[in-house]
Amino acid sequence: MRILIADDHGLVREAIAALLKVESEAEVDTVGSLPEAIDQVKGTGTYDLVLLDYNMPGMNGLDGLTEMRDVNEERPVAILSGTTTRVLAEEAIAAGASGFVPKTLASKSMVAAVRFMVEGEVYAPFDFMQQKTDPGSSLLTNRELDVLNGICRGQSNKEIARDYGLHEATVKLHAKTLCRKLNARNRTHAAMIARDRNMV
Repeated sequence: MRILIADDHGLVREAIAALLKVESEAEVDTVGSLPEAIDQVKGTGTYDLVLLDYNMPGMNGLDGLTEMRDVNEERPVAILSGTTTRVLAEEAIAAGASGFVPKTLASKSMVAAVRFMVEGEVYAPFDFMQQKTDPGSSLLTNRELDVLNGICRGQSNKEIARDYGLHEATVKLHAKTLCRKLNARNRTHAAMIARDRNMV
């Protein structure tokens, strides 16, 4: 079983690789971006499973999934993500992903998910796929939701900081984090996503 893990967080990809090598006796290669992953497949041949980090360089949303599926000759390609929302999982699977794998998955579940996808099945965690509402807001801390509310009101970082008794630098950090969690390009995009998902 040959598996390729593409994730720009070294600790994450090496931890998953080590787990799969021990538990599945798999041959596992790791890279840090989509271009590297594509070069790896072109250079060494297709893999039984490719795991792509949704937020790593080169992905451009789910465009990277489509590109990798072509390069891997339609063999299983799944999305790894720290942002586990039902909407994103459904979009990934609709776009042809063999699975949607949260990075928070327990070790045994991760191994089972990989084996499942290698066999040609589609994997998605049952618990949040069954939720009726998008759980995106649960990904944000209370303070991040405060900052998001301020952004949606059109406030500047300085104004948000004043309202919540924070340093402006802290507001900037929260804004950056919540944009990453929501896969937003910027503050305006984050506000649009929040309104679409009824988070504010």
